[in-house]
Amino acid sequence: MTVADNKAAADNKNTFISNNRLPGGETTVFLDNHQAFSQPSRNMPLEQRLDFSVGNSFFRNPWVMAPSSTDARDGLGPLFNTNGCQNCHIKDGRGHPPESMDDNAVSLLVRLSVPAKTLQHEQALVKYGLIPEPTYGGQLQDFSIPELSPEGRIQITYTDEAVVFKDGTEVVLRKPRLVIDQLAYGPMAEDVLMSARIAPPMIGLGLLEAIAEEHILSHADPQDKNADGISGKANRVWDVEEQGTVLGRFGWKAGQPNLRQQNAAAFNGDLGITSTLFVDENCTDRQKDCLQGISGGDPEVADHLLNQVTFYTHNLAVPVRRNTQSEQVTHGEQLFRQANCQGCHVDHYVTSTSEFPWLNEQIITPYSDLLLHDMGEGLADNRPEFLANGREWRTAPLWGIGLTEVVGGKAYYLHDGRARSLMEAVLWHGGEAEDSKQTVLSFNAEERAALIAFLESL
Repeated sequence: MTVADNKAAADNKNTFISNNRLPGGETTVFLDNHQAFSQPSRNMPLEQRLDFSVGNSFFRNPWVMAPSSTDARDGLGPLFNTNGCQNCHIKDGRGHPPESMDDNAVSLLVRLSVPAKTLQHEQALVKYGLIPEPTYGGQLQDFSIPELSPEGRIQITYTDEAVVFKDGTEVVLRKPRLVIDQLAYGPMAEDVLMSARIAPPMIGLGLLEAIAEEHILSHADPQDKNADGISGKANRVWDVEEQGTVLGRFGWKAGQPNLRQQNAAAFNGDLGITSTLFVDENCTDRQKDCLQGISGGDPEVADHLLNQVTFYTHNLAVPVRRNTQSEQVTHGEQLFRQANCQGCHVDHYVTSTSEFPWLNEQIITPYSDLLLHDMGEGLADNRPEFLANGREWRTAPLWGIGLTEVVGGKAYYLHDGRARSLMEAVLWHGGEAEDSKQTVLSFNAEERAALIAFLESL
């Protein structure tokens, strides 16, 4: 299907969305197995495939301690969460929380901060979006090189909460409780704010970056002027290279402006790897041994390698939809709209300008507005990030969600992986999505199955 064909089809929006099997437009790949999230954009020129493979190598393979003969990928740590991007983004999909007390939290991390209390703190919020915990910084590192101790151990336990549908069917949700123990560098601040996050899937990110800012902002309604109960606001975040505040697009709270900075921040926070964007090791002033660790270069990931990884993350394709002609799926989409889920999970955009021409002018169906929404007390982490408050999250894109378990072998949803099924994820919605959840709670068994069939087709 050509771009012109897609545009013509989009003239009848409902028909287009219902029948469209190409969520990424011409970039969509026709694969639905465990490799479905790891493919390059289908319309990428052949001469660019080598760049994709090089980026894949640095995303997939482990980084090592310095000094090493492998100097292109040394400098790991001294403190870190993992030694490779793929360990968290499993097969380029999402991570998962620890499944037992003995299971490590390698694809889950914990953000840390403290409330802003001074004018200096308020000024720092403009650039950093938060005030790091004084001893452990903005993120807990639960691994280290042999000479140091990891900062701490992440443990999550759960309590059950039952939700009952109108027909009497009960679903048991699990509410997480996060505990950090074995702290190696002293106690945390008493007013520390903690937020557990699993790694999100990597597909379609270049297409999301190619959406024009005005198209995203057209869905914002921070004062809820149309009185539909859905506000939606943009996060405004610090762009390190531009040295200014811009629209946030990436991360669970839309705290990063673009993929290059998102990748550089992950290298720094997750692997302890410096770059020209983040030149300092992820050690605090109170961690003297960490500050004296051996460097893998200045910076540890060279610009050309960061660019290769960024090229890779720009061009991981979205897989084709499945079962779009099924009556059950069609009915499920009608129910999705009846519950007004598309009020936040906006179904389609046309991409604008990208540095990669094959991503331009694609009609895409990410099912996200990329805006912040109050999701209620049940999902609140009570931790602000730039303009996002402690109850607000960016609308997660839904494309590819039906292949989560096929790709990663596990299926956990929401920012901290608490939901073990798509229905559990729906039932955790509150705040601006409370009315939508209540509509779903009124569905009978056949309707619930249809809704899930639609989500699994994405």
